Amino acid sequence: MAKKQTAGRKQLGDFAPQFAALNDDVLFGEVWSKEDALSAHDRSLITIASIISAGNTEQLEAHLRIGKQNGITKDEIVAEITHLAFYAGWPKAWSAFNRVKEIWSDEEETHK
Repeated sequence: MAKKQTAGRKQLGDFAPQFAALNDDVLFGEVWSKEDALSAHDRSLITIASIISAGNTEQLEAHLRIGKQNGITKDEIVAEITHLAFYAGWPKAWSAFNRVKEIWSDEEETHK
C-alpha cells in the first residue's frame, strides 16, 4: 500500500484547496492505490513515460523518485527512456537522462 500523499495540500492547500484534495485523495489516494489493476511499479513507468512524452519536466524529478521507491531499476528506466527517445523525441530523452543520472547515481556508487 502506498504512503498517504499530502503534497497537494502542502503545496496548494491554501491556494487551490479543491485541486489539492483531488490530487491527494483521488489521484494518489484512489487511482494509485488500485494495485489489483496495475502495480505501483507499472503506474510509475507509465507516468514517467507520459511526463517525458509531454515535456512536463517540472514534475519529472518527483515521479522518478517515486518510481525508484516503487522498484524501478536503473536498467528499466534506461530502457524506458531509450525506447521513448524514438517516439517522444531525442531532446526529451536527453533531458530525462540528466535527471535520471542524479537520482540513480547512488546505485552506481554502491556497485563500484
